Amino acid sequence: MANLSLVTPMAHDVKSGIYGLSNPFDTPERKAFRETIEAFVDTEIRPHAYAWDEAGHVPWELHEKVGALGVFGFGIDEKYGGLGFDDPFMRTDFAVAMAMCGAGGIPAALGGRGISLDPLQKLAHDDIRSRVLPEIISGRKGSSLGITEPGAGSDVANLTSSARKDGDDWILNGSKTFITGGMESDYFVIGARTGGPGLAGVSLFFVEADMPGFTRTPLSKKMGWWASNQATLYFDNMRVPAKNLMGQENYGFIQIMQNFNYERLALVACALGMMKVCLEDSIEWAQERETFGKPLIRHQVIRHKIADMSAKVDAVQSLLWMLCAQIDAGTMPVAEICKAKFFATKSLEFCASEAMQILGGAGYLRGNRIENVYREVKVIAIGGGSEEIMRDLSVRQMGL
Repeated sequence: MANLSLVTPMAHDVKSGIYGLSNPFDTPERKAFRETIEAFVDTEIRPHAYAWDEAGHVPWELHEKVGALGVFGFGIDEKYGGLGFDDPFMRTDFAVAMAMCGAGGIPAALGGRGISLDPLQKLAHDDIRSRVLPEIISGRKGSSLGITEPGAGSDVANLTSSARKDGDDWILNGSKTFITGGMESDYFVIGARTGGPGLAGVSLFFVEADMPGFTRTPLSKKMGWWASNQATLYFDNMRVPAKNLMGQENYGFIQIMQNFNYERLALVACALGMMKVCLEDSIEWAQERETFGKPLIRHQVIRHKIADMSAKVDAVQSLLWMLCAQIDAGTMPVAEICKAKFFATKSLEFCASEAMQILGGAGYLRGNRIENVYREVKVIAIGGGSEEIMRDLSVRQMGL
């Protein structure tokens, strides 16, 4: 595929309808990719979303179908099965479309591998990445990143899982929790303390699920993301070969901090997709439902709710496009991504509440997208860095 940063943007007229903004950075390749993903979601996922969510499981064949679309291969060299190029617009278009499927646990189940791929490519021993990356990217196998612990979530500097050298091996002890995909993943990138306190003292290790000393238990009774599994992982004197150390000892977490920017960008896109669900389903319901002798949409108070929701969708969409444009131009706007994440999740919280008000009792029933979105607002606000952490990090990135 051509270098997308050099493709001439498409000319657009302002569109009518509920989404009036056009992406000034769009290209024929991006448009074709977006339409492919949207069609796939409409035909392969949305009809089954409620059933899969209720069952608490996504068929593994869906991982392979999504893998065949190439979406796990952004930024990954072709020799490992990747696309050989990256494109932030395509990344976020995929996340938006998936978030609109009707159950947030489905994209979580599929995309949990995403934050482990870049560390595996950049830091893992070549024998390891040559063996596992093609399996992960194709969807044949799953992978997860394990950083969060029962006593250390956002406070990564205080994680206590440890690894000590023993001859040519490392002995790993400790636990991780809230690990998306953890019950089904075959491969893990695990952070453990190998040195002193703080971030400079944490190393990364490649761990396989069949290693002696590794066990896992599912998190149950979650508020949302039912279709995906989250796990607690346990390491009990687990012996890890020396070559499974990823990158430089004691600097593992520092080496992957840039990795979290893409996770947060994807969560902004996920919030946007969920906001679009709120807007679309509110409009559809308001046009069909009649109260006091006229359609709900004809009542001014409902029209104003829709206007407010639409304005927030426009704002988050515009911000997301600008962030993608900067990344595509070679700049990683860390402060702006942090601000976008908490701005997007607060906007999502507003839209979910307003959509529930518009649908009333119908919105409270299982089986519709609004009920699902309403339950899953908080996991987007907390995952990848809470709103509070994002505010603080953004100000520090501003040099203040």
